[in-house]
Order: sequence, then structure tokens, then C-alpha cells
Amino acid sequence: MPRYRSIEEILSEEDELDLLNVTLRPRAARSPDRERDAQLVEQVNGFFDRTGRVPSPEAPDHDEMRLGVIWRRLADKGPAEDLADVDRNGLLSGAPLSLTADPSPPERDWREEPEEGEIPASLDDIFEDDDLEVSDAFTSIRNVTPSEDRLVPDHKAEFYPCHDFDRFRKMFEQAQAALDAGEREVRPITHKEEIRVEEGSLFIRKGLLTYVAEKAEMTARAGKRDHRLRIIFSNGMESDPLLSSFRKALADDTTARAIHRHGLGALDPEWEADRIDLTGTVYVVRSRSREPKIAEVRNVLLKIGVTTQEVRRRIADARNDPTFLLAPVELVATYDLVNLSWRKVERLLHRFFDAARPRDLWIVDRFDRKVYPREWFYVLPEHVSQAVQAIRDGNLHELEYDPVSQVIRRKTDE
Repeated sequence: MPRYRSIEEILSEEDELDLLNVTLRPRAARSPDRERDAQLVEQVNGFFDRTGRVPSPEAPDHDEMRLGVIWRRLADKGPAEDLADVDRNGLLSGAPLSLTADPSPPERDWREEPEEGEIPASLDDIFEDDDLEVSDAFTSIRNVTPSEDRLVPDHKAEFYPCHDFDRFRKMFEQAQAALDAGEREVRPITHKEEIRVEEGSLFIRKGLLTYVAEKAEMTARAGKRDHRLRIIFSNGMESDPLLSSFRKALADDTTARAIHRHGLGALDPEWEADRIDLTGTVYVVRSRSREPKIAEVRNVLLKIGVTTQEVRRRIADARNDPTFLLAPVELVATYDLVNLSWRKVERLLHRFFDAARPRDLWIVDRFDRKVYPREWFYVLPEHVSQAVQAIRDGNLHELEYDPVSQVIRRKTDE
């Protein structure tokens, strides 16, 4: 093999295999905005290759939902010739190449109702349809803890539609306008700081404005204080994570930001101007705990709470929440509030029934630590109903609750 002293000697020889005859296809230059559109088209095509569909704006998964919202805006503009080179599946034209080449019917969605005859009436029907011999060891359940005694993990803080988003829409619009005008301060979030999360706090998470609408009563998990939050997102969705989980999610998100007003911080009179005084629902629940000291008084021991979210969602995690005595609860009554602050109503009710609060009620959590729930009272459902009606009528201050006679009566002049 000959030895070459320079690149020029190599290139001066005859190109027998025509290796150097390369023709580059000219590519039209795109503007920065159009280049971002091209990257989006490539990303959506990759999603289509993996799943066989385009991302949905209504998807429960946050990343898919965000991608679907952006994609819908671009797709609504129609086909674009300058993006055809990156749209390998023809998604912008509305006819994906992979689907037109294989027009097989789509699979049925798991949310659809099953057809008649598809639902087996019993386990026997299932095993009778199976030609294989199944050992009894696979069909007999032994040494299994009953489901009601089993430790059920916390319900997942999923994204779901906000039922009262109209209450927050104007606030999000004003916050976005203030950000665009530079009237708000945006700070990065790091693992080194303890993020202050209060009702009315605003953040940016996953590209969405994120608002803390409710910070429920304090609970204790793993020996540490915690709260259940109600988080509203600017795209009309909400979630209900624990405070500790929300802080971790913010710290783990490199794009997350905390939004503050310019000024003197907490001393500024407008520091909490974003806080919305929401109304809510009073809920009354009865414990289904099997603890003897709780079970024997369950008919007169009620938890009185107020929440801005859906009540069924609020009590769904009762068996894992010390504020609910670490046991399932039975919903006794609910009372909708109109033009009344949920936080003020909660304080009024708890103060009104303070004399009926059990002073010796405590439970032991899973870390053998005593927890003293503060929202349980020795009252009857009709007492709560009378108190709520008195708040609506504006005369609760004229009444008092006597825990001895268990009646609500007018205050007497001393």
C-alpha cells in the first residue's frame, strides 16, 4: 500500500469508486420560529412512531397533554410545504403514511363499554373457556389479608379537570400579563432551598402557570408535618399532591420557577394579592375505624371539615391520612357555601364546637408516634346543620353549643 505524505496527494489520485462525488441537496433556510415548528413536527412524528397516534391535548399524562396542545395549534394551520421534509408520516396533511398503507381497524378503547356476551358471569366461565388444565394452586387464595385490613397506598395525585376553573381564569390572565410586562420576579428553584408554599403562591411548572388554591389541615406522614394541597394549572387541570411531594416535583423540574411580586416581600401589603378567597363545601364524616375507643363512639364522633375541591376526592385517601384517624370514613352530610370564605367558615365551626372537641382523642401512626387530630367533635349531624345555617343567616355569634345537654341555644346575658 502506498504511503501518502498529505491530503493533497490522496485527492490528486483518480477517484475510481466515485466516492468524492457527493451532491448535497440544498435545504431552504428557516426562520427561528419555523425551525421550532420543524423540531415539533419531528417530535410528534417520533411519538407517532412509538404509539401509532398523535398526542392528545386531553391526555391524562402531562407531557403528552402539553405536546398535544402545541401540536393542535400547528396542525390547525394546515399542510406546510417547508415542513414536509421532517413530516415523514404525513401528519400535517391529515393522512399519516403508516396508517394509509395499513388500513387496519383501530383497537377498541378500554374506556368503551364491553359488548353483550363479553362479560363472564363468574370465574368458572373464565376457566371453562380455557383448554389448559389449571392447577388449584393458581385458583385458590390462602394466607391473604382481607382487603379492608390491607395497607392501601396513597391515591396518586393525578391531573384531572378543574370543576370551577372560571374562578381562576382571570387571575391566570392577569399573572401572565404581569410576567409579559416584567412586573413580576421569576426565580429558579433549587434543591438547596425549602420552597415556601402558601395559599395564593404562583409557580411555573412544566411550562404552565401553577397556583396553590388550597392548603388543607396539617397532617403527619413519616413523622413529619405535611398538608394536602389543591393545585390549579393554567390549562384548566388540577391536582392534589401532598406539600412534600409538590416541593420535590418543583425541585426536580429544572424549568420550574417561583413567581414573586416586586417589593418588600412578605411586608408588602400586596404580597398576597393573588390569593383568591374561595368558597367551598362543608363536609361531615363518620369514622369506620375498628379501634375500640373510636368504634364505640362513632355515632357521636364526627369530623367537620371544609374544602374547595370535590368532597369525594378529599376523603378518598382517608385510610392513609392521620387527620381522618387512619381509617375509611362514611360521608354523613355536605353543605355548599355561597359567597362565603371556606377558611373563615372552617374557623367559625371549629371555634363554635370547641367545647365538644375530645381532649383525649389520639391515634398511633405507623411510626408509633401519637397524633392528635383536631377536627373531630362529639356532636350530632343536626348540630352541624344548625351551625351552618346560622353562618348563612349571620347569627352564629348569638348562639352557643352546650356539650353537656348537647343542644345549641342562644347565649344568655351574664
